Amino acid sequence: MSSDLTGNSLDQARSFTFTNNSYTFSDQVSLKDPVDFYKFTLEGKSSFLLDLTHLSANADVQLIQDANGNGVTDKGEVIAASKRAGKKAESINTTLEAGTYYIQVHSTGRAKTKYELSVSAIPIDNAGNTLDTAWNIGEISANSQTISYRDWVGKSDSYDYYKFNISSTGDVSLSLKDLGADADIRLLNWQGENLAGSANIDNTDEFITSNLTAGTYYVEIYSYNGNQTFYNLHLSLTSPDSTAVIQSSDQLGSVDDGNSTAIIPTTANSNQGTLRADTFIYTSNSTQTVFSGKGNIDFGSGGRDILDLSAFVSTQVLSFNYANTTNGGVIYDPGNSVARVFDAIAFSDGKQILFEGIDTIKFADTVINLSVTPNDPLFNKQWNLHMMDVQKAWRFTTGSDQVLIGIEDTGLAPDVNGYLHPDLRFTNSIGSNYFDEYSSSSHGTLVQGTIAAASNNNIGIAGINWNSPVMQIDVIGGNPGDYSLADATQTLINWAHSQNKPIVINLSLSGGYSTALEELIANNQNDVLFVLATGNGNQNTISSPADLAKKYKNVTAVGASWGTQDYYGNPKTPGTRVDYPSEGVQWWGSNYGEGLTLVAPTEFTSTSATRNTSDQFYNKLDYATNFNGTSAATANVTGVASLVWSANRSLTATQIRSILSDTAYDLGTPGYDTVYGYGVVNSDAAVRRAIALSRVETTV
Repeated sequence: MSSDLTGNSLDQARSFTFTNNSYTFSDQVSLKDPVDFYKFTLEGKSSFLLDLTHLSANADVQLIQDANGNGVTDKGEVIAASKRAGKKAESINTTLEAGTYYIQVHSTGRAKTKYELSVSAIPIDNAGNTLDTAWNIGEISANSQTISYRDWVGKSDSYDYYKFNISSTGDVSLSLKDLGADADIRLLNWQGENLAGSANIDNTDEFITSNLTAGTYYVEIYSYNGNQTFYNLHLSLTSPDSTAVIQSSDQLGSVDDGNSTAIIPTTANSNQGTLRADTFIYTSNSTQTVFSGKGNIDFGSGGRDILDLSAFVSTQVLSFNYANTTNGGVIYDPGNSVARVFDAIAFSDGKQILFEGIDTIKFADTVINLSVTPNDPLFNKQWNLHMMDVQKAWRFTTGSDQVLIGIEDTGLAPDVNGYLHPDLRFTNSIGSNYFDEYSSSSHGTLVQGTIAAASNNNIGIAGINWNSPVMQIDVIGGNPGDYSLADATQTLINWAHSQNKPIVINLSLSGGYSTALEELIANNQNDVLFVLATGNGNQNTISSPADLAKKYKNVTAVGASWGTQDYYGNPKTPGTRVDYPSEGVQWWGSNYGEGLTLVAPTEFTSTSATRNTSDQFYNKLDYATNFNGTSAATANVTGVASLVWSANRSLTATQIRSILSDTAYDLGTPGYDTVYGYGVVNSDAAVRRAIALSRVETTV
């Protein structure tokens, strides 16, 4: 052998990973090269076998454990060795725990010999491979410590099963973490029937939270496509009175405090999701099965609203009928007289799946990703877009130049060189004073970034609308050149009328209105939609001018809702109304009451600009992580409304408001209520409704 392929010390050891169960290496030791070292790491308990063969002289082998995992020679401990005489093969057969190990091959008497080193590490499976042999956890007590198990699944051990009992009704939480490859999890009843599941793609963590009655249940963990991976299973039970539930159980079927699963009752063929990452398990019990995802706040962390068809291969599908193709999809009324266009999958046995709000379809042989993911580096942090399903609506439209956006706010902030934020697309300055030299922080920059930041440009964030022209007018501060609300509104309406295009006008402000403004709203109900903030006073009354929503159908009054946590990091149930206590620097709350139309996310990332008060120009154009208040929520709804209008230019402003209301994710009291209005705005369902209205409305 002409060259030495293996390191001669621990810190130079030849490293390998057990992606397969066994490996073979060929090398030599001699007078000049008396010692060879190999290094490997085991993720879990494994049965280890080593053979050193094809020797022409005496060589021995040692197995060394690196107790500290740092590769320092004097910290290694010899835990096994083989020292047979002469040319006899050496062998080590033992059980190893998770950790880092070294193999040392060394010649005896510095003899020269080639060798062949064969090693294998087969993970030891503790969990049963069938329901009958499931690992029996026993009874789980409510509010006790989380129970954890570490094991593996792979091609030779496709399924692991665990069995547990609960003695009273409670909320069971399951998680599958520390995955090296794709593995999925399901919750089964005592008969082995699917109750819930999580089937995220790649090595993303899996979560299930489900409300269960007393009884016996099973956990099924399985490898996707034969991938081998270790996992950590965590299981806990919580008393139901200590867990917040977003909707009643007949609406969701599970508690919404983690990635959850929409459960298909055996007597039903329609299934609704939550505001989290949902896995919908198709079991082909019905001729037609309908799935509706309803927002996915977990999208940025890898969670997906998944249609789990992993029991099928893609070749079993007779046809894919995608709704975002020309005249594609199926117009379907899910039961609330709000027909919209659904994607459709037809199987060769005549059964059909209709679905909306799905990020990913997962077959046994392939994964189909549907949602649009722009290359903006902060997009994964824009949970507000994910909760509103904007990434799904982008399949159909990213905005149109046939729809306009108007913003009445502060002006936009210039830097010391007079340039606006680099992540803002553009501002139409016809008749407007969008340039702001006065306010200490540019509220208008936050608003416009949320609605229409430049997108898919490898910079910062993505705006909701990528294409519609924007006009910004400074109406705040009483500075020289500022417009009144009525004058700014008239300017925006004139701009829209001059191009014969509809316009969405955003007012992330409150503080009264004039008769002239009300007249403009009343006289432009076909082609001008007003989106207004309800105010931050935490009161059971919405502020002016948002209270005009009670009177005019082209006015949308927007309240604010939380994501998974508040400003201080306290956990929150997504969608709930923002309501801070009276103490603390963050005190505020979203106004509610008669006239409230919708709620939308607040406290999220957007473009920002600040300056020293002594400077005329802003000296920092950056990104804020906490754009808050009903101002932020209002900007979200404006962006979504402009997408809906872009999907169907023939709609009126009052129809746009109706679509947003009819397709919102219902919260609080079923139907309309004064705390959440019609619910959290959902862009995917709203755009699908707009497209359905552009076609002949015949429902299946």
